Amino acid sequence: MASSAPPNPARTSLEDKILTIRTPNEETEDGRIRNREAATKIRDAWIYKQIRARQDEFTQYRSARIFMGTWNVNAKGKEESLDEFLLKDFGPNQETPPDIVAVGFQEMVDLNAVNVTVETKSQQRSQFWIERIKTTLNNPKYTHSDPSRGYTFLTQRYLVGLLVCVFVRNPHKSRIKYVHSDSVGVGVMGMLGNKGGVSLRLQFYDSTICIICAHLAAHRENVAGRNADFWNVYQKTSFDIGEEAIREVIRSGSLSQWATGSSSVGIPDHDIVFWLGDLNYRVDESMPTERVLELSEKGDLDELRSLDQLNNERAKGTCFVGFSEGVLNFRPTYKYQPGTDVYEQRPDKKLRAPAWCDRVLWMAQEPKHVQQLTYARSESPNISDHKPVYSTLNITIKDVVPAKREKVYDQVMNLLDKFENQTLPMVGLDRISLDFGLIRYEETVTLPIQVTNTGKVVAQFRLVPKLDENTLCKPWMKVSPTYGMLIPGEQPATINFSITIDNNTANLLNSGREVLDDILILRLENGRDYYITIKARYARSCFGMSVDELVLYSDPIRNVPLDPIKRAEKFDPNPTSALCVPKELWRIVDAIYERGLQEKDLFLMPGLPNEVKHIRECLDTGAALGKYRTHSLAEAMLSFLSNLSTPIVPPSLFPTLEIDSQNIQSFARKFLEELPPIHYNVFVYVMSFFREALLYKEQNKLVATRLARICVDTMVRGDDQVQRRTGMQLIMLHLLETNTI
Repeated sequence: MASSAPPNPARTSLEDKILTIRTPNEETEDGRIRNREAATKIRDAWIYKQIRARQDEFTQYRSARIFMGTWNVNAKGKEESLDEFLLKDFGPNQETPPDIVAVGFQEMVDLNAVNVTVETKSQQRSQFWIERIKTTLNNPKYTHSDPSRGYTFLTQRYLVGLLVCVFVRNPHKSRIKYVHSDSVGVGVMGMLGNKGGVSLRLQFYDSTICIICAHLAAHRENVAGRNADFWNVYQKTSFDIGEEAIREVIRSGSLSQWATGSSSVGIPDHDIVFWLGDLNYRVDESMPTERVLELSEKGDLDELRSLDQLNNERAKGTCFVGFSEGVLNFRPTYKYQPGTDVYEQRPDKKLRAPAWCDRVLWMAQEPKHVQQLTYARSESPNISDHKPVYSTLNITIKDVVPAKREKVYDQVMNLLDKFENQTLPMVGLDRISLDFGLIRYEETVTLPIQVTNTGKVVAQFRLVPKLDENTLCKPWMKVSPTYGMLIPGEQPATINFSITIDNNTANLLNSGREVLDDILILRLENGRDYYITIKARYARSCFGMSVDELVLYSDPIRNVPLDPIKRAEKFDPNPTSALCVPKELWRIVDAIYERGLQEKDLFLMPGLPNEVKHIRECLDTGAALGKYRTHSLAEAMLSFLSNLSTPIVPPSLFPTLEIDSQNIQSFARKFLEELPPIHYNVFVYVMSFFREALLYKEQNKLVATRLARICVDTMVRGDDQVQRRTGMQLIMLHLLETNTI
């Protein structure tokens, strides 16, 4: 059965990677094709899969203590003591210090436009907090000048207001290696760093640890935005740790990623993952703000916990799949009147419901290897509108015994030798033809094929390119896994074939340069080839088309055939009957206008992904637009303009000279005169709409400069030269602020 849902990204990443082969295939005397390098790598992958399953037999387990702290400092930074926050779990006489200390900060700088785009103060503020932590941990009052009780700064990663830093107790310095970092911005336009995550990973003894500090989407009602931010950070975070590190951690049973040709690992490829930060999940809106305040002030937490958005979303499987968290036995940590222990209720401030925004979660390959000892908030420092949150956990880490590991290795090899060097392999496929049916724009559909070893020997299989081609399949298809190995009697392997219609594929389909048909070759090493046929049909969308073609049709674009002959039979090709602007653009602009241009943060706040998807379907099919949020309609409009196959503004119209107040009028007039007719209509239509929106700037918070930037981002492509794009932005600003149009 077809499925459009993505695979669970929390699973191990071994089989999601493409097997990289550097040596050519060989043809045997009887015409069979084989590749010794591929066979060796697939064999090694299976061997290490078995070793991982038996890692307890060659691993000594040690107990270690790790401290996780998170604090949204609200751009504050006084010299207030961090002792209660960082050292409370050290014990009365510092007899239980953690072996690793990891601290994450959010909003260490103001999240204004300058800091978000330039990061002018981030390095300075990150160094300030690192020094504060270092001084606190190594205070002679606690270390008694004993180096073994002190801490060494290991590494850090910052992104605008985010910072994560790690310190290790001095006796363990020599057992840490393969330290790497990454950052993912998911804020403005889905990529800037006012929201996102910073991550560190390391190998501690023979266990791999990943630490993520995140700041997710705000606002009580924006649960979907937070979930989306989580998955973006989770899926995009990657560490290139090098081939040597890959080999070592796999041989220790810590990573199922061997023979893939990739030296990068993601979040779920680690033994233990810690995720902390201002995750911004609130108490569900079904409870009034006043009631949340009342219960929070009393410390009556049971009812509040039952409505905590994060735990409810985790229970539904929409975020933090596979993660664990301790019980919230402390009062909500946000929002406080800075400098006090009083929830913010001043008359001149917006009244917000208290919430557990600040959290610490973890995920482990072996859940029993993490035990939470404390999970609490700190009452000091109190300079921010958030209270710091910390957790101390006991973790079980691996210390491999090489001699025992080699004994297990020999046993696995002896088992494998029983089945090798016998007769030719044989496999059975439950089907060799896949019909994906109708697929929509930006949709992924997956169909499986089961491979069963029907012979008496080991069967190694892999997808290979067709003759004179370099890729396994067309760009719109993904196959996972691309290789595998089955011993006789082993459970069948499943190969998932997925088709995704992205903007580039839609352009090719609309222009007739691509069809959703392909033939893939599954090669059985030392055996035969199997030919798998792929076919699907594209549910045509206005996204990814040109305005010149869209204006030709008054019917919904879904009803317009892709085949040019059928299209000519059904529709009048006479351009004199063309519309002035695409009906899809008119419908969505009309819907935004009807719902009111006074919506706060119009064109600045993203919409809900599911609503944007439904809006696109309505535009394609002609169905009535439902009661969607104005922000979702606005995002759909910008996405429509951004994804046109031909931009509204051709690259040839970029200004070639520097724009100034003396020449901008003539440049703007020439620019309008040289726009192609349909592009001119669309451009004037969009700019007139934006000018109308600016009439309500007091309510919607729009400014002309921001709209000018949006115009360039959505209607202009093809030139990344800063001066030329700046000139184009000035022309847009001029047209928005004057009566030139």
